[in-house]
Amino acid sequence: MEREEIYRTVPAIETERLLLRKLVMEDAEEGFKYASEPSVSRFMPWDVHKTIEETKGFLAFILDAYDQHQKLTWAIQLKQTGKMIGTIDYVSWQPKRSKAEIAYTLSQEYWGQGLMKEAADGLLAFGFKEMGLNKIEAPIMLENTQSRRLAEKLGMKLEGVARDHMVIKGEFVDLAMYSILEREFSAKRH
Repeated sequence: MEREEIYRTVPAIETERLLLRKLVMEDAEEGFKYASEPSVSRFMPWDVHKTIEETKGFLAFILDAYDQHQKLTWAIQLKQTGKMIGTIDYVSWQPKRSKAEIAYTLSQEYWGQGLMKEAADGLLAFGFKEMGLNKIEAPIMLENTQSRRLAEKLGMKLEGVARDHMVIKGEFVDLAMYSILEREFSAKRH
């Protein structure tokens, strides 16, 4: 797919149990449920949402960015119930370098069920097949062992640690830099 078409449409991606789709303002209530969980925002650059208005503000930001063709953020929706339980996105896409950075958030209620691995596998496949990526990166806070385990389950390799790489909640943090190459992803699927 062409870059402009991907940004314009943010195409839906279907997996066995999930539908990855564009966010809509109607996701505010379900989004607030998990964005207000301290355990969910702990390793995120954003603070826990204290009101649904904060979640609506986040959604308005994403919807505007869709219009500007600047965001590739998908809602993670359970097919069985239709509930939106998290988000997954390519926070940066560098087509000239054939690489992107993946990030994800999931409601604590759904941790430990393999849903984020399923969503990430779907997004990695889309990135390699439809976006022409060669490399997908995932910078993860060192203390976020759950997310680091997920990166490893996805077949990502630890490249090293970027020191004081980002400011999260007012403090510089070190990030474990994970990545997977297209050939590695293809090899593990066969």
